[in-house]
Amino acid sequence: MTTKNSHPETLQVSVVLPAYNEVNYLTPAVEKTIQTLNQFITSYEIIIAEDGSTDGTAERAQQLAQQYPCVMHIHREQRLGRGTALNNAFRQSRGEVLVYMDLDLATDLKYLKPLVEAISVEGYDFATGSRMLEESKAERTFSRGFSSKTYNWLVRHMLGSKLHDHQCGFKAFKREPLLGLLGEVEATHWFWDTEVMVRGYSHGLRIKEIAVEWHSGKDTKVSLAKDAWNMFRQTVGLWWKFKTEKK
Repeated sequence: MTTKNSHPETLQVSVVLPAYNEVNYLTPAVEKTIQTLNQFITSYEIIIAEDGSTDGTAERAQQLAQQYPCVMHIHREQRLGRGTALNNAFRQSRGEVLVYMDLDLATDLKYLKPLVEAISVEGYDFATGSRMLEESKAERTFSRGFSSKTYNWLVRHMLGSKLHDHQCGFKAFKREPLLGLLGEVEATHWFWDTEVMVRGYSHGLRIKEIAVEWHSGKDTKVSLAKDAWNMFRQTVGLWWKFKTEKK
C-alpha cells in the first residue's frame, strides 16, 4: 500500500530508505537527507520502503509523507525482506538516478553528492560506497571487520567481481540498467546488495566505488553468525547458478 498518489513526471533522483522497526532513526534520516539533497538537486523524492514494522515506524512514515511533499511511504503489512522492499520501491520510483541508503546514516551524507554525480555526471551505471578502499574510514569491531573482509574476498574469488565492498548500504544506480536487472535478482534480504552488484558486473556495467567515512550503527540488525552463514550459503548458490548457466 502506498500512502501518496504517484505523479508521472520524471525526477532527477529517487532516494529509497528501507525501514523495518526504525522509528528512532526515521525522522532525522529523512530531514538530513532533504537538507543534503537541497544543496545540489532541484527535483527528487524520498521513498520510505517500510517493511512490516511493529514499533510505530509505519505511523511515523505516514506522518512524514503528509508533512513533506517529497516523501512517499510504501507500507507492507507483512515483512518480506529488505531486498524485496527495495525492488518494490525502485519499481515505483520516478528518478533518473536511483539511490538507497541505510536509515542509520552509517555513511556520512557528505558523500551523497559524489555518489549521485558518479551516475549523473560521470556516466557510471552503478556507484557504491566502499569501506574497504585505502582512503576509506570505517569504524567497526574487529570481528565484524574481519567477517566483512573475508566475505568480500570470497565474493570476488567465487563470483568474479572486482569490487572491494559489496555490502555497503549506500548505493546509486542509473535507472534503466537497474530496472532491467531486477528481474534476475532473487535475493530478498541482506544478500540483495551483493547479487545486484555481482550481476551488474557480470553484465559489463560500469561500476564506481567511492571511499567513504562509515560508522557502525549501534542497533545493527545484522546477526554476525546467522546472517554470515546465510550470505555464505547464498554466495555458493549464486556461484552454482552462474556455473550451470554457462554450460
